[in-house]
Amino acid sequence: MRRFARREWGAIYAAVTTALVTRTWRAVAMTLGAVCLTAAFQLVQNQPWGLGPVHAIGAVRAEDPLWTALLRTPLSLFVPALDLPVWGALAQILLVFGIAEICLGRLRTLLIAYAATLGGTLYARIGIALGPDAPLGLGLPASDAAVMDTGPSAAVVGLAVFVCWHYRAWLTGGLVVAAMVVEVLVKCNLAGKEHLAAIVAVLVVCAVASWRQRRSSDRSPDRPPGPRSGGRGGAPGEWRSGSTRSGAPAIRS
Repeated sequence: MRRFARREWGAIYAAVTTALVTRTWRAVAMTLGAVCLTAAFQLVQNQPWGLGPVHAIGAVRAEDPLWTALLRTPLSLFVPALDLPVWGALAQILLVFGIAEICLGRLRTLLIAYAATLGGTLYARIGIALGPDAPLGLGLPASDAAVMDTGPSAAVVGLAVFVCWHYRAWLTGGLVVAAMVVEVLVKCNLAGKEHLAAIVAVLVVCAVASWRQRRSSDRSPDRPPGPRSGGRGGAPGEWRSGSTRSGAPAIRS
């Protein structure tokens, strides 16, 4: 079990702990900002005057015009769902966004989070257009068009899958995907299906990244043979020059 844990999570654990020790809170400055923003949105939308302004800038529904939804989608990550406890959203952001910020860097974390959320947002429109009788349960009832689509859960799921792919933590990534499939089987609703759509969007990103890495490798025939930088725990081609893009020392197995 110890060897398995070291293979599966050792590089992630080492990167996170090293960054937190050497850079303290600065290693997760974006994550802390996201937590504060989510808490602020929760506070404001629970005021008698605050629900309208928050929804005007961060609430997404499938019935909204597409461009309106696209403009609101980035902030919709940080608007907590009204029917769920806010501490769950804050914990998800602090843990998963924090790990991703250290392991992937701030810009890539934001891009992956947005891609995952956008995948869920666009799926909602496609699912409603297909209707509830679509094959393989891909469709959604028309009533879901009015459902408020906010919160960080799709981004959290997408980031978790990408970090697992990045570090080759295959079992953990598989468990995340399996948990989302079970969620849909147990409670087939818009949120669950959007989580699966977010996973699909991130897997497409992973496939494109892998293709680009292979193509770059094929164009460098003079590179000396041997394992790629970062060993088994690191992502192909990411751990170079002794440091991560977020500032944490590289981990070599």
